[in-house]
Amino acid sequence: EHKGLYWSKVPGTDGAKMPEPAADYILPLGKAARILEASPQHIKQGTSICIITYGMGVYWAKQAAHPFPGQVEIVDLRTLFPLDETCIKETVTRHGKVLVLTEEQQNNSFAEALAYRISHCCYQFLDAPVEVMGALNTPAVPIHVALEAAMLPAITEIEKRIAKLLAY
Repeated sequence: EHKGLYWSKVPGTDGAKMPEPAADYILPLGKAARILEASPQHIKQGTSICIITYGMGVYWAKQAAHPFPGQVEIVDLRTLFPLDETCIKETVTRHGKVLVLTEEQQNNSFAEALAYRISHCCYQFLDAPVEVMGALNTPAVPIHVALEAAMLPAITEIEKRIAKLLAY
């Protein structure tokens, strides 16, 4: 979990602040949430992508989607196990272009495993290779704020990856 989400310390994460839920609140395990939907027109024209993410990636994706109005759909997995495979497959099938975004180091990550599963199960619906974007492959997350920021995916880099996928 990204420590910046705990008190919404990081700019752009104000949406993580919420009142304490009622005592009987239950997070629906295995049920993803659509955070941003692409327009039906862009989906029909093939000029949309989906970003599948979780944790801090949700807030990065929301910021990076601003220059692409109506072209980006964001799915917050919320839980990794159980995983909402139905939502993932339905979303990938509609868009054909996928970015799996994570804050963890990319090599040997859950995100890479998920990208493989998407490629394997949805290959006939894909218009582009499934992209994965995560933190630099360093042995640990730096404590220094500037070094941590250099390690994590930058909004400008996510925007470039979105543009790359939209160009297919």
